Amino acid sequence: MSAVLEVRGLTVGFGAGASVVCDVDWSVDAGRTLAVVGESGSGKSVTAMSVLRLLASPPAEYRGGSIRFTDPDGGRVTDLLRADARELSRIRGGRIAMIFQEPMTSLNPVMSIGEQLIETIRVHQECGAREAAGIAEKALDDVGIRKRAGGSILRAYPHEFSGGMRQRVMIAMAMACHPAVLLADEPTTALDVTTQRQVLDLLDERKRATGMAMVLISHDLGLVRGRADEVCVMYRGRVVERGAVAEVFAGPIHPYSRALVACSPRIDRKPGRLATIDDAMADGTMMREFEARVGKRAWWPGGGEALMECVAPGRWVAVAG
Repeated sequence: MSAVLEVRGLTVGFGAGASVVCDVDWSVDAGRTLAVVGESGSGKSVTAMSVLRLLASPPAEYRGGSIRFTDPDGGRVTDLLRADARELSRIRGGRIAMIFQEPMTSLNPVMSIGEQLIETIRVHQECGAREAAGIAEKALDDVGIRKRAGGSILRAYPHEFSGGMRQRVMIAMAMACHPAVLLADEPTTALDVTTQRQVLDLLDERKRATGMAMVLISHDLGLVRGRADEVCVMYRGRVVERGAVAEVFAGPIHPYSRALVACSPRIDRKPGRLATIDDAMADGTMMREFEARVGKRAWWPGGGEALMECVAPGRWVAVAG
């Protein structure tokens, strides 16, 4: 398989400050899910928004790297960091869609749900208003928002919906144009557990049926373990470990990855005080074990440049340069 979306050396900063995303590498193939995990502030969302150049520039600066999108429909290759406005408009929302993290502020409060969905559909598909309305209603129905008595659901406004329903509207909008790549930034935020499973099952079904690639950004390691094929662990704007989900969770190598997994609750252990990442890193044992296994020091903030070291087929960790 070849990568549909390939990020290489991505570096992003704001104004004169230090880069907040540094030399990020990852890729995702058609029909597969890449999960990007890490604590808040690690650079996950900045990386995802950079794919579609959604960060206001200025102050954002794309300081290096490339983001190559290979459209499965025709094989057209586009470097999104260098694409012009017209090309970006064609790809955004059509060939690459995004579910944003904050459903309460992602919808326009003065436009109806239908107006926002139909506008997106008509920009990217050749259809009339009536056909677009049918597609919009089907997309809403797929995420569990049914027609209501006395009028079309498309005439409803965002303030009439709960946070969970607005999140489902965002998912419907992203999926309505059958994208080749879906960037899902915490897609189940504000959803109850039952609805979370229904939505994730829908995304998995679409992925299997269409070959859509998905980049899943999440703090929920349990969700990632059950839904993703590969995982990319980020810390302080850098990728510190990358590999198959089963391998990374069964035996994390980089000290940060080990600490992240160690501070997750387990149902097979007696409950007690949950360790923090700082607790796991306090005595330096993980650092020493990494050096003994890899033969190089693990990269850590303040320790200079980071280099990605291949330690097994498809498995990479960040070492001090």
